[in-house]
Amino acid sequence: MCQHQPRCPQWSAPDHLAARIVADHPEQGWSLLCNGVVVFDDGGEMLPDGHVVAPDRPARPARPAWPALAGPAAMAA
Repeated sequence: MCQHQPRCPQWSAPDHLAARIVADHPEQGWSLLCNGVVVFDDGGEMLPDGHVVAPDRPARPARPAWPALAGPAAMAA
């Protein structure tokens, strides 16, 4: 139960992301909020009831392939 003043919003509240961070692991890409929500760096969430909320931003586009390097014959031209 939250001991903060003012109290953190419950995980089911619309403003649940306003809860305080109680465990932060930036090297792993996640933080645990006081209300039990796990927030991931990509914007995704895992709720205490086991439901997952997808990230709210689109996924990064795939990195374009590097162009093939020209061989010695192409450099001589």
